[in-house]
Amino acid sequence: MTARVGIEGLSIGHFSDQAGMTGCTVVLAPQGVTASVDIRGGAPGTLETALLSPHVSVPELQAVLLTGGSALGLGAAAGVSTFLREGGYGYATLYSRVPLVSAAVIYDLGLGSSEAFPRPEDAYAAAASAGASVEEGSVGAGTGATVGKLLGRHGMMKGGIALSTVEIGGCVTVSALTVVNALGDVLDERGEVLAGARRDGAFVGSKDALLSMCGMPAFGAVESTTLSVVMTDACLDKLQCSIVARMSHDGFARAIDPVHTPVDGDCVFVLATGAKAGNVFQVGAAAAEAVSRSIRRAVREARGLGGAPSVSDLAGGEDSAVTPMNAADIL
Repeated sequence: MTARVGIEGLSIGHFSDQAGMTGCTVVLAPQGVTASVDIRGGAPGTLETALLSPHVSVPELQAVLLTGGSALGLGAAAGVSTFLREGGYGYATLYSRVPLVSAAVIYDLGLGSSEAFPRPEDAYAAAASAGASVEEGSVGAGTGATVGKLLGRHGMMKGGIALSTVEIGGCVTVSALTVVNALGDVLDERGEVLAGARRDGAFVGSKDALLSMCGMPAFGAVESTTLSVVMTDACLDKLQCSIVARMSHDGFARAIDPVHTPVDGDCVFVLATGAKAGNVFQVGAAAAEAVSRSIRRAVREARGLGGAPSVSDLAGGEDSAVTPMNAADIL
């Protein structure tokens, strides 16, 4: 499916490598926006996030790149910079306009080819394709995303990317674009497992399984990370964007369990265009809601890939009940 961005001055584009099972997504703000970021978890992979601190004097940002390929994918940001520079966009310095592009990665090297990761030309293509509508599911940075990796590769399910929007009083818009690639399970609106670690056709219940163990399971490479870009037309300064970014992580906690683990580099960017008067309390609350909705939407819109089944695959008849497991079943 597709969703509309709905915030003037912002556009989104994808590059998808279906064969390599990786990709990248670009959020463009060519005219510049106020921005900040909040990073949680023990395994982040980012580029140019220090300049988003409220303590740093740089006032604007032109783009955010969300990319697969782990740290190998960070080099793709050069393609976004090239695209913006060719268009005459960037932060005005004494001698030149310098595009400011922040980036964050997910680890998706285990689903498809470990040699496949987005390059600068791929991110350039994503930027060139950016528009007011965005495709959702197993595309862009969500192409190789997976969730529920407590039992390793063979028990995980397909993640993806999606956009959800919350309106405040019919005047201010808050949208969240989220790439869901979590170690933990994704929970539905009732707190029940929607997509997560499975064994013998049933959900394990990752949090309860963890709490039943004496020690950790010897799983393989499960580096994960969920990334979100919160976008609003509210007028916020960098400090207020930082506050909204922190509040947005509540949306992660509502929809992913466990979250912010040592192998997740969970990250929320906040972009504010400043077109309308807005209240940071309301925008933060709306952002957390939009993030939680986008997480659930991402797994619902995903399609099975690389042996990882999707929510829609399970809806076709596989058992999805939660079966309690003890440590002996997992270790």
